[in-house]
This record gives sequence, structure tokens and C-alpha cells, in this order.
Amino acid sequence: MDVEGKELRRGWTTGTCSAAAAKAACLALLGQGFPEMVEITLPGGQKPAFSLALEEQGEGFTRAGIIKDAGDDPDVTHGALVIATLRRGQAGKGLRFLAGKGVGMVTRPGLPIPPGEPAINPVPRQMIAAAIAEVAGTDTDFEVEISIPDGEELAQKTLNPRLGIVGGLSVLGTTGIVIPFSCSAWIHSIWRGIDVARAEGLTHVAGSTGMTTEKAVQAHHDLPETALLDMGDFVGGMLKYLRKHPVPKVTVAGGVAKMTKLAQGMLDVHSKRGLADLEALAKVATEAGADAALADEITKANSVLHAFQLAEAQGLALGDHVAALAWKTAAKALQSPEIALEVLVFDREGRLVGEAPFTPSDQVSSLPLPERNRRT
Repeated sequence: MDVEGKELRRGWTTGTCSAAAAKAACLALLGQGFPEMVEITLPGGQKPAFSLALEEQGEGFTRAGIIKDAGDDPDVTHGALVIATLRRGQAGKGLRFLAGKGVGMVTRPGLPIPPGEPAINPVPRQMIAAAIAEVAGTDTDFEVEISIPDGEELAQKTLNPRLGIVGGLSVLGTTGIVIPFSCSAWIHSIWRGIDVARAEGLTHVAGSTGMTTEKAVQAHHDLPETALLDMGDFVGGMLKYLRKHPVPKVTVAGGVAKMTKLAQGMLDVHSKRGLADLEALAKVATEAGADAALADEITKANSVLHAFQLAEAQGLALGDHVAALAWKTAAKALQSPEIALEVLVFDREGRLVGEAPFTPSDQVSSLPLPERNRRT
């Protein structure tokens, strides 16, 4: 993968490392010894091979470990040791998956794995089963314990605690390959958050662009943690999933710059996708009641934040107008009479500076702009 002229290395998922470690442990358990290199087959047919970082054998068990290489992806599990421990299981019961140290347990419904099970996702389970079958054939009565020694600490940097996965990391991967700087993992975590909220019967979720806005929207609506979606820059990714998996009330919350970009029609509000148009923002300010001098100042502002500060100094309700236009952009992605949409704009201190109230998202054409100078 090429980013800005640099060729980026792909890496391997925790699911891939788990499958390779399990195959190596199975070879040893069946008396064939630990291999120098262990090869597995990925869902797409690729056949990577891995060296072992850990080999251990004791009474009734074998254990193998592989250091995860995530390539050039900024993955929190890059460099983590992924360990598979195998024991003989009860005859006729097939594979039984166990969570070792650093692998979480699922405690809430709505995820691909039901509550009470180790957080080892379906595809990694299939990969582990296939890897063991390459060695053991139809002899599949094993207990497979996956552990990641630093997993509990690393999991605090992920969405696992919010999703109800306690005690450590999830073993993930659908292709077995980590694609550098891919946004897909983040978007999928947003989707899983929506799944959990729906499974818990929540009627209101809030997507936020950052930590400050998340804390602010939680306090504003007194929402439980499972109602909070770490939307980041992926407004469109969240809303399009909600359109197919509706929740009655949806709040989109963000800072002044990102909500201005949403107001200007951008559903991906990352800085790499483009900057907010200050001339367009000046026109919005004029519609909100700004005089020509203020509109000119906004056009020449250093940033969107600076433009908002200029408007606030004159008591102008710029945030409400931005929120209304952002609502229209977001509502076009939803277009559902089942979903009432709200947009909240916060400043860097978490102060509410703009609001478009809950309105059915199929009423895009009928939502009026707010009155001039309404907010004080």
C-alpha cells in the first residue's frame, strides 16, 4: 500500500497469529515437535509462515507464541505476544475456546460472539479450527486457550470496555491481514457499538468526533456509556449503518471545525479530506445576521475556531446555523422517518454553541434555519 510515496507494509491480525500459534501447539501435542516455521492458510488463500517466539510443553498441554507484526499500521497490538495453549478436550465435543490472560470475555449482547464467551471472533475461530485440522484431521477434540499477556492493559486503549468486553483484548480479523492506516477497523467498531446499543434496547445513541464532545454530549443528555459512539471523522459510516439498523434518536456531536465541514456537505470530516471553506462560512454568518464587516473578518479568519470567536464577540448565533446545515447533510444520509436526528456543536471547553433539535430525518426539506441571533 502506498501513502504519500511510501510503500507501507501489511501485517497480520491477532486471529492469524492465534491460528498459527494453535497449529504449532497442536503439532507438538500430537508428538511432532514444534516447527521452525509454521504455515497457515488465510481466508483469501494466502499462506504466510511464522517463526515461534515461545515454545512450552508440560503435562497434558503444549503452548506456542507468536509476536504480532501489524506492519506499518498504528495498531495497539503491534509487537504483542499472542499465545495458544492446547489440551485434549472431551471426546466428541470438538473445539472449545477459552480466554487466557489478556483476552476479554463478552458480557453484553449485540456482538458477533454471545455473552459468556471469550472475545474470539467468528473468523479467527474458523481460522484456528482450520489450522488445527491441517494437523489433526478429524481429531478436533481440543481445548484452545488464547492469551495475550499485556492484553488487559492494551484493551484500555480500545473500545472493548465500552462494548462490554472485559478482561482484555478481542481476537479479531476477517481476512487475516492488517491493511495499514485502514479506516475499516474504526468504522466496524462504530457498527459494533450500534449493535450493542440496539441489543440493550437503547432508544438514543450519540456519535461524537472526539473526547471533549463525547463528555459534553453525555452530560447534556445523561446518556449511559453504551449509548456513546466514538464516531471520530466517520460521520457517514455511522449514519449509513444506522439507516439500516435504526435507533429512534440519534445525536451527532462535534467541535466547531468538524461540524462546519459537515454543514458544508462532508460526511468524512478528517482534515485530509479537505478544510472548511471560510468564505462559505462567512455566507452562513451573513444569513445569521452578520454585517459586511464581520463577514469579511470571518473570510480572513485564521481558523474556524477563530471565526466562531469573532461571531460570538458580536452575539451572533453562528453555531445554530452551522448545526442546522450540518443536520441537513446528516439527515440526507439517514432519510428515515424512524430516526429523529439532532446535531450539537461544542467548543473546545465542551460548551454548547450550536444546536439543531431532534427532527425526523426524512424531513430534510422542511427544517428551517434558526432565527437570527437566537443564541446568547
